[in-house]
Amino acid sequence: MRTRNHLLTVTGVAAAALAAAGLNSSAFAATTLSSGHVDVLDAEWDGTNLQLHVHDEEAGVEYAPADVSLSVPAAAKVANPGYGFLGTGSQVWLLPDDEVLADSRGVLFPGISTEHLTTGVFGGDAVTYTLTGATRNGGSTDDFSVYAGAGSRWYDSNPATTSYKSKSFGVATHNHANWAFEEPGTYKLTFRVQGTVGGVAKSATATYTVVVSS
Repeated sequence: MRTRNHLLTVTGVAAAALAAAGLNSSAFAATTLSSGHVDVLDAEWDGTNLQLHVHDEEAGVEYAPADVSLSVPAAAKVANPGYGFLGTGSQVWLLPDDEVLADSRGVLFPGISTEHLTTGVFGGDAVTYTLTGATRNGGSTDDFSVYAGAGSRWYDSNPATTSYKSKSFGVATHNHANWAFEEPGTYKLTFRVQGTVGGVAKSATATYTVVVSS
């Protein structure tokens, strides 16, 4: 069993105080995570509501998604493996599904977790993660995707299609796939986790910031 520390970061404390005062919290910088095992999508159930966190497995710390910036350095660039959904560029920025490979490149090893959700609570013992929005540098983008193995897509930000936006995961599981970015820039990725409890839909939505360096 892993040990988890729930952390209300300085950013979160400051933002809460400023929100209460009706002030802007944008001046406070988020924590930057740039390497190591990090569960980007990490769902929890408090008995009433679903919640989304970013879990830094290396430090054993959880953050509110708004308090974290995920950094994708130039070292993440690899040759385009040639899957059609990755565009025609010669390179992509890739956070791999292989921890040894991620560590060797000094990049994040991103996970999708339902480990904190116990069996017998959610209908079908499963929840669904849905990509509800994606932008790059403030505009809509088709430059983000998540895929497993030999190009098996889980998510694709292409706004021209409704495909590859949702995927269900069994509770109490830990999942990894390749996170690919086709262009540098600042991405805002919005995900929702949803399940049913006693026939009632429960969900939580959060936006994640990913900065891809050229």
